[in-house]
Amino acid sequence: MIKRIHLFSTATLSLILLMFLMVGCKHHKKTLKTEHVLVSETIDTLNQKCKLDYKSAKTLSKHVKENEFIFDWAFAKANVQSLIDDKEENFDIKVRMRKDSAMLISIQYVLGLEVAKVLITRDSVKFVNYIQKTYFKGDFNYINELIHADVDYDLLQAVLFGNSADFQDEETKLKPVADRANCHYLLSTERKRRLRKIQTGSAEIKDALQTLTLNPDNYKIITNEFIDPTTNRRFIANYSNFTQKDSVYAPYHVDIDIMAQKKANLKIDYVRIEKNTPQKLSLNIPAKYDAIQIQKKE
Repeated sequence: MIKRIHLFSTATLSLILLMFLMVGCKHHKKTLKTEHVLVSETIDTLNQKCKLDYKSAKTLSKHVKENEFIFDWAFAKANVQSLIDDKEENFDIKVRMRKDSAMLISIQYVLGLEVAKVLITRDSVKFVNYIQKTYFKGDFNYINELIHADVDYDLLQAVLFGNSADFQDEETKLKPVADRANCHYLLSTERKRRLRKIQTGSAEIKDALQTLTLNPDNYKIITNEFIDPTTNRRFIANYSNFTQKDSVYAPYHVDIDIMAQKKANLKIDYVRIEKNTPQKLSLNIPAKYDAIQIQKKE
């Protein structure tokens, strides 16, 4: 038996999909014009109280990569608060990840009751809902068509731990700012992964833009903003509570705002992060569970 629903009924899976929603929206035949430019030129703002030296784009790019959370394997436990479509939910997650390969996200409600699991690889998504006894199996192409987005694995991997999504590091693509008003460095760039032309037509397909706000003391990312230059939809991740724990220096609080036709806010508070311990990444679908066939929006 195939159960048909118009949207993922579990807010947790929406959490994962919404994290990608702003990065690359499906381009229509008529390209919407926008005047918004993240950074159009190199700028030095002034503040007498801030002793921030100007640094070139190449220097900032180098420092960002040197100071990111580096791992081969990762494990994390976190408390999550989500506000999606005016519906608030609280739950716990466990994330098991092999870098650039696969991640398994387990979702629990109070008292440790496991309600769902999501297994994401570079080209597939599998989801099991243990409460409703249903499952979904698909690829990113299907999800992109479903939610009018351009989903990829690399972005989720980066956003979860405060890293940057892979970006163009040529001088002509990088725009540096010494923001002395706020005593931060800014670095704007284009993502390396060019948006796919989902619909036919002659409209130019633009790259998703990324702006990093950097702590001048350690060049950790404190804000990561993505924008679709065609639709002006935005995804902003703010990072705080940087903590040295179990040889891991990482942001233990992530606050995500998604701004489009509908808004969403996600707060992730990590209670534990470990790295470089191999994890089991598998998802078994019980034989008696029903497949979910998700109907695409018109």
